Amino acid sequence: MADTPQDHPATDSGTDPLARAVAPLRDDVRFLGSLLGETIREHAGDRVFDLVETARRTAFAVRRSEADRDEVSALFKDISAADAIPVIRAFSLFALLANVAEDLHQERRRRMHRAAGEAPPDGDLEVTWTRLADLLEGDGDDRLAAVRATARVSPVLTAHPTETRRRMVFEATRRVHVLMGRRDGLRSVEQDPVTEAELAELELELRRLVLALWQTALIRNERPHIEDEVMAGLQYYEATLLEVIPPLNAQIDERLGCGGRAVVRPGSWIGGDRDGNPYVTGEVVRFATDRAAELLHGHYAEQLRLLERELSMSARIVEVDSGIAALADSLTDTEVEGSPAREDVPFRQAVRVVRRRLAARARATGSSLPRSVLLSAGRLIGLDDDPPYAGPEEMAADLETIDAGLSAVGSDLLRAPRLRDLRWALNSFGFHLQSLDMRQNSESHEDLLTELFALAGVSEDYAALDEDARVELLLGELSHDRPLLGVRAELSEFADKEMGVLRAAAEAVAGLGPDVVPHYIVSMCGSVSDLLEPAVLLKEVGLFSGSPDEPRSTVRLIPLLETIDDLAGGARMLDAALALPQFRALVRFQEDVLEIMLGYSDSNKDGGYLAANWSLYEAELALVDAAARAGVHLRFFHGRGGAVGRGGGNSYDAILAQPPGAVQGALRITEQGEIISAKYSEPVRARRNLEALVAATLEVSLLDVEGLGDDAEQAYAVMAALARLGREAYAELVHEDPGFIEYFTTSTPLSEIGELNIGSRPTSRKQTSTVDDLRAIPWVLSWSQSRVMLPGWFGVGSALKRWIDDGGNATGGEATGGSATGGHADAGHADAGDGDSAAAGGTNAGGTNAEERLATLRRLYRDWPFLRTTLSNMAQVMAKADMGLAARYAELVPDAEVGRRIHGVISDEFDLTREMLLAVTGQETLLDDNPALARSVRNRFPYLEPLNVLQVELLRRYRAGDRDPDVRTGIQLTMNGLATALRNSG
Repeated sequence: MADTPQDHPATDSGTDPLARAVAPLRDDVRFLGSLLGETIREHAGDRVFDLVETARRTAFAVRRSEADRDEVSALFKDISAADAIPVIRAFSLFALLANVAEDLHQERRRRMHRAAGEAPPDGDLEVTWTRLADLLEGDGDDRLAAVRATARVSPVLTAHPTETRRRMVFEATRRVHVLMGRRDGLRSVEQDPVTEAELAELELELRRLVLALWQTALIRNERPHIEDEVMAGLQYYEATLLEVIPPLNAQIDERLGCGGRAVVRPGSWIGGDRDGNPYVTGEVVRFATDRAAELLHGHYAEQLRLLERELSMSARIVEVDSGIAALADSLTDTEVEGSPAREDVPFRQAVRVVRRRLAARARATGSSLPRSVLLSAGRLIGLDDDPPYAGPEEMAADLETIDAGLSAVGSDLLRAPRLRDLRWALNSFGFHLQSLDMRQNSESHEDLLTELFALAGVSEDYAALDEDARVELLLGELSHDRPLLGVRAELSEFADKEMGVLRAAAEAVAGLGPDVVPHYIVSMCGSVSDLLEPAVLLKEVGLFSGSPDEPRSTVRLIPLLETIDDLAGGARMLDAALALPQFRALVRFQEDVLEIMLGYSDSNKDGGYLAANWSLYEAELALVDAAARAGVHLRFFHGRGGAVGRGGGNSYDAILAQPPGAVQGALRITEQGEIISAKYSEPVRARRNLEALVAATLEVSLLDVEGLGDDAEQAYAVMAALARLGREAYAELVHEDPGFIEYFTTSTPLSEIGELNIGSRPTSRKQTSTVDDLRAIPWVLSWSQSRVMLPGWFGVGSALKRWIDDGGNATGGEATGGSATGGHADAGHADAGDGDSAAAGGTNAGGTNAEERLATLRRLYRDWPFLRTTLSNMAQVMAKADMGLAARYAELVPDAEVGRRIHGVISDEFDLTREMLLAVTGQETLLDDNPALARSVRNRFPYLEPLNVLQVELLRRYRAGDRDPDVRTGIQLTMNGLATALRNSG
């Protein structure tokens, strides 16, 4: 199964630096591939093995232009679905193992660079501390003081249909990573009988793991439940986050000086996001919050058990202070005969008190903690009348007493790492582990309040009111605490479910503290009434205290601006909301911090890649100004997906590309899909990725990274013109071409994503076939599976060419003026529109001729992080596209003429976009600036060819009416395998 030297151009690994650098990676890939191949031969037979090998060799030959794509298709034309499944599983598992090898190689290269004395890369916090050294040594910088007071970085995990892998697969993959790292170490030292024996045993264990993976179903037979997704998200805390976040927060506090506040605070949407997901109920909310708390309490209990064993200092040797003595004696010593309370070990006694009070909390809250964490010497810890901790602050005070006691007796070395990390874990996670965001769309709020107001006699038809009347009514309801509903109120099924979710959230806050549900996000928030409506619902369950002058709530109301129009109107809505004394008073109660969520997905679906990115940038600038006028601290929540078309890409670069003032020491950012596994499944990678988020947040907040200076106005005018042109080109295909919907829905596996148990939620918010109502994940995932990747690039080539050729002033047909690059004809654009010459991108905005305009773009690409990151991300997604494979999917379109025509439009635009991108960047290939991804594409992507070919073949059969269960399973497996290999497909 592994690649062979014949699969790659010949290189001399002894003299070629690149070959030497990648040799260990290729060795790892070949080794893991050989283990998989041997496992397949032994357990699936020679016939399957030979077919897999033939497909692999043919796919590499296609990449070397030594074979035609039809040869790969011919291999599978008449294959039975049952025979196709092991082939699909083989290539899917290879992608999984190749991910491990690539991740291990990244770590290997970082270690080698450090060992050679090279500076750490950007995104490493040591680099950030150096850049901020002068600022940190001073005391008078207002920006630094503000960042110290408000710094917050919150990665928020969200569910994704291709990232609900079975726990065994997750754990086995992590184990393979650990063992391959050990193998790397053993092979780097001189071999002797001992190391050879260790190596043989290690490789045997790897064989066992590969066999277990081969014999394990990669996906579930039934649609995953939200509870499955909740547990899938929590496994990353067990794997890495509980271990990594506490020491990271300790380091940040030591270097930045945040007064003991935890900066990195994770969150989750899984179980609280009911926007378009009818399966989120009150029971789901309880499950999500309870399981998170139980996982955390189990971690605390285990760390305390180990700490009790470590702190064995005797009172006969060290003189303990009064604080330790008081804590040790604070509970009765008759817990268990012969327990540590009977021994002369006051620190153990003190830790035992903490363990008992934590165990008492678990009993009091009905937590279903594993008995193992509540046992000592086979007996339950503590007594029934032990006082439980009321909140994390009480436990933190006891741990502070133990820490101070250790310092007093000169045992500073014993304060770290376990006690230090436990204290910072409590600081970071409280008793709740993660914040669970509530989210619902504004239409649902309107429907719910229309029913509630009618039942309460407040308004006969709230939905019929205009905006001013709605705001007046809502503010009136928020002026008091009187509930709308009586105890006997009879609600519709919809209203009862919605209120059940909110009641469960209120129960979680009562039991775990306000940090467990601190945010309420309003999707499709286009008006002030949209923003205020959830406050009335929160008041109904006790999470909002009404008052005309001093309303109070620990739950922040967060508008989600998703479409391009919503982004454009966001600042006006914010101005109007903050002009309301009640709302301004609420924000003041919430420490004058106002959060706004930016939607990367729907804006991209609405206007295309370039327009969406620029709309987000412009919206942030306008929102920053609006917040400054009102004197509030603005925090953005970036709703980025894994794919570039949903805001994905390198997080460090993306944060540095934010406009001035948009990152004021704090941000929240969604993490989802294969990105979660890629970033957080292994401790070293998790630490590195979290450091990158923190580093970028601090640098963009405290340093001038935009780099435009006096050229900002010109840069903004140029970008506005490009965005307009890109949106026109995008709209011409996506919104105006009558054949596009048919092409999209039939040339991609969109319908099968909804039918074949891929993810827990429906693919659309509503039962319609329009692009507008389609959810962002299936929109992007469908294009990724078909290898078009359209959301991440379409329209950019036309925009660049038109602007370079004539400043974007041509009204259609072939672009006029001399092209600086020789380029393609620019066909059929809509009118350029109105506007002054700067905003509309007149020729004077960036030069008077094509040569000057191209030079302007090259300068902006060099100096402006926003443009550089936008184009770099686009290059990455284009490198993963394959128009040849996309042509195979186009053959699935029932109307062959529509399939050929629209594929031709897409393919021509792809070629133009690549040409223009290289002209602006000065690169020779798409990935000149990303050698790691270039290597991955070159080595890995031939293995994707059979998956795509088989997916097309199985889709054709399924749509022809073949309901063989193996056909359905095969389609699911190809989706999972491609998503695993692409790593950021949705």
